[in-house]
Amino acid sequence: MTTTVPYQPAAAEPELLSGLETRGVSAWFGAHKVLERVSLTMAAGEVTALIGPSGCGKSTYLRILNRMHEMVRGAALAGEVLLDGADVYEAGRRPAEVRRRIGMVFQRPNPFPAMSIADNVASGLKLAGIKTSRDEREYLVETSLRRAGLWNEVSGRLHTPGGALSGGQQQRLCIARSLAVSPDILLMDEPCSALDPTSTRRVEETIAELRGRLTVVIVTHNMQQAQRVSQSCAFFLATHDTPGRIVEAGPTAQLFTDPADPRTADYVNGRFG
Repeated sequence: MTTTVPYQPAAAEPELLSGLETRGVSAWFGAHKVLERVSLTMAAGEVTALIGPSGCGKSTYLRILNRMHEMVRGAALAGEVLLDGADVYEAGRRPAEVRRRIGMVFQRPNPFPAMSIADNVASGLKLAGIKTSRDEREYLVETSLRRAGLWNEVSGRLHTPGGALSGGQQQRLCIARSLAVSPDILLMDEPCSALDPTSTRRVEETIAELRGRLTVVIVTHNMQQAQRVSQSCAFFLATHDTPGRIVEAGPTAQLFTDPADPRTADYVNGRFG
């Protein structure tokens, strides 16, 4: 009897997880400087939360990490973004490959509404130029939906439109699409801001399950969420005449219970922002 072994992508469960580090990152939109020398280590296999008031550069910083910042006309940056010790902006490095290894989930769910649930997940493979057989594709769709905490809810309707799902399910579908290409890093830009409390809880559960399998960096304005999902935290701040920078970074528990800077204490306790 012949036993069929299901396809398993080599990078799906890496033995050595990848972390991210930025050194002296500054950013501009035209002549307007939005970030000032941001240095931060995002530990492998952990969740790092980026917090701070609106307009302090958190989302710009997130987009710098996977080279989406350079897609904006007039955008510029300085400094280094290191993935496994190598700068993702070094000459000859392809942006598409960087974005495959450093995936992105946006603030609002953006599935292809007329495309089926299964095809939505598999679309990540096509965009990344990854060729698979039918069996491999089916395995990756199921595996990705399971990792995103969505399989049990949609397994019986994989060929129905992704746009028919609820907002929370659509966001987890987008997470599954990102996971299908086996990224090392997953960036999440306020992934729960448009969701109801129940959907938010499910996405947070998914983030908790991903911890230890890959590195997650999340932007959030929800202080309780930052405390629930992250192990490390970085507090960004800008003023009307100074660009965004990190005031304080470290273990999440420390930033929320014993911050070193009074501005951090004021922000996490809701006294401004």
